[in-house]
Amino acid sequence: MADKGKKGQAQSQKLKLMYLMRMLEEETDLQHGLTMPQIIERLEAMGISAERKSVYRDIAVLRESGIDIKMLPTRPVEYALVRSELGINDVMMLVDIVQSSRFITERKSNQLVKSLKGLVSERERKLLDKRVHVRGRIKNQSESIFHSVDVIHEALQQKRKVQFLYFSYGTNLKRSARHEGKRYELTPVKVVFSYGNYYLAAYDDADALIKTYRIDRMELLQMSDAVATRCAAIANYDCDDFAYRSFGMYHGDPVTVTLCVSAPLMDTIVDRFGRDIDVLSATEDYADVLVSVRKSPQFFGWVAGLNGGVTIKAPKRLSEEYKSWLTSLIEEE
Repeated sequence: MADKGKKGQAQSQKLKLMYLMRMLEEETDLQHGLTMPQIIERLEAMGISAERKSVYRDIAVLRESGIDIKMLPTRPVEYALVRSELGINDVMMLVDIVQSSRFITERKSNQLVKSLKGLVSERERKLLDKRVHVRGRIKNQSESIFHSVDVIHEALQQKRKVQFLYFSYGTNLKRSARHEGKRYELTPVKVVFSYGNYYLAAYDDADALIKTYRIDRMELLQMSDAVATRCAAIANYDCDDFAYRSFGMYHGDPVTVTLCVSAPLMDTIVDRFGRDIDVLSATEDYADVLVSVRKSPQFFGWVAGLNGGVTIKAPKRLSEEYKSWLTSLIEEE
């Protein structure tokens, strides 16, 4: 009988530790804790009698096992579990990013959000559930993109080329393979996340150029046996600079441009190019700013979309090209 009593006490102690851990995990955070009387009351409601000293010992055991339990500077003292360095605002931001991201599938999005919610208390999870999120957003329909990124990173480590088929949509919304249906074989340079999509910057030996490809439009991607090309263009490639200057990851010749910007659109300029731009001259109504871009129809379209609030002041040649581009659009109609 004595052995059974000892086993029962040991089992009760294990349950007490488990319930205490669950209680702290679900009900506490750095802003909200539980007092010792509250902890004892909750344990007794679960059918587990506990004394103050035994709960102190249990908290010490949990701390020794690596669980971060804090004593909050309140009166009376409250105990709280610290899950991670991420606060509720950080987790809210991450949830918003995951749910609005186009390249993450609906299923993967739900999995990630569930994992993120596990970083906060039950009280904070209820706050996350009340958040209003964008509905009807376009989500990637395939999770193969994650496998593709892994294959590319493996090729980068092994210094090998990659092979893949590349598809685009026709006017009938059906996909067709580019490059006459033949595989591309290119040297991977960098995986870039820009404008809501993953891109592969890859060196094409035939054209001696670094080009970008949407990873979600690749199929049958695999690492090639061919050794990756080494050259100055690859060694000097700056993906951050490219993504910063380009519009929609489209290629174009780099050019330094003076833009005449109306005061209401200065926020737009700062959002696009950052605060480290050169302001050449300014009045209350306009400012001339110097920025670096890559010349492309996408850049011209961006300027046109600002409805005259931003104009290309210099170089003159680029301004003329922009006007010719606008004229060509009118003539095509």
